[in-house]
Amino acid sequence: MRISFIVAKAENNVIGINNQLPWHLKADLQMFKRITMGHHILMGRKTFESIGKALPGRVSLVISSTPRPVAENVLWFNSIFRAIKQAERSGETELFIIGGEQIFKYGLSLVDRIYLTEVKGNIKGDVFFPQLSMKSWNKISEQHCLKDADNDHDFSMVVLDRRNR
Repeated sequence: MRISFIVAKAENNVIGINNQLPWHLKADLQMFKRITMGHHILMGRKTFESIGKALPGRVSLVISSTPRPVAENVLWFNSIFRAIKQAERSGETELFIIGGEQIFKYGLSLVDRIYLTEVKGNIKGDVFFPQLSMKSWNKISEQHCLKDADNDHDFSMVVLDRRNR
């Protein structure tokens, strides 16, 4: 099973503010939906709460020290490793880690691929993506997008694969 990050970050590594995204990028949200549909998505409790519900067509694996009631397509775990094992047991081919900051830090050594939306500019925020060492990653693809009525910043959608493990 491949383990991947899917994340949008500003040039200063900001990924959120006040438990929300600090931008609106319709093209990025469409890409997120297209890539994650039908897969397991792994996230921390705060990320799950910011979304507010299970995303349709996906199984949400939520990491929290406090177990919650089971809901349809939402499974709670107290360990990232237990959540990963659950996805493997379910026959998942690609598990997507979608945040937040602590989960990205814990998962960085585990991922093989990063679907990275690079938002142009330094944006105010209180949640950050860990610093990547680009010498550890190969750029597989890159698509540049300009600010328009549906996207409030210029941005690039990049796919990175980890170099030899």
